[in-house]
Amino acid sequence: MTSAPSLVERKQRAARERIVRAAAELFAERGFDDVSVSDIAERAEVGRTTFFRHFGDKQEVVFAREEALFDALTAENLDPAPPGGRSARGAVQALQSLVLRLCAHVCEDPEEYRRHERLVEGHVELRGRSAVKAQLIARRLGVLLAENGWSEDTAALAGQIASACWATARASSDRPEDLVEGTRAAFEQVLGLGVDAP
Repeated sequence: MTSAPSLVERKQRAARERIVRAAAELFAERGFDDVSVSDIAERAEVGRTTFFRHFGDKQEVVFAREEALFDALTAENLDPAPPGGRSARGAVQALQSLVLRLCAHVCEDPEEYRRHERLVEGHVELRGRSAVKAQLIARRLGVLLAENGWSEDTAALAGQIASACWATARASSDRPEDLVEGTRAAFEQVLGLGVDAP
């Protein structure tokens, strides 16, 4: 049984959320390059020290919600091995519902999703950071599988495939309402290819 967060923890979470919200508002108003850490801290009503306690730089704030998703990638969220064992196909199937739930979570606020995508696409450094985050998620998915009995090679392959399914859906449509179905369609295509062939 987990205990309720302390007052200090609640205050820290509230400050972090104010920073994220302030940054999103400022980036939407002025663009990424015309917003400083000081601007974000002032809008969030926190000091620069508090900002840097939560984030290394303003790029990191852009991906704060994705970071929370990354933290949610735990073994408890992984589907059990399907019938047929721990093949590559089984690994991809085990990740499918987890990735679809993550997609649904990302799109809970369609307008926020659109703003985030526009911001990232409009800035080369943010596109690079987004690619790094996607690789971290793919690796984490692979680690989850390896921790649950798949071989490291199979787990790494399945993590990359699952991440590619998500990326394919994002590239196919900029409409947040299409992300889950697009990702599901990509998984079905992959699973139809017979991914456990050598």
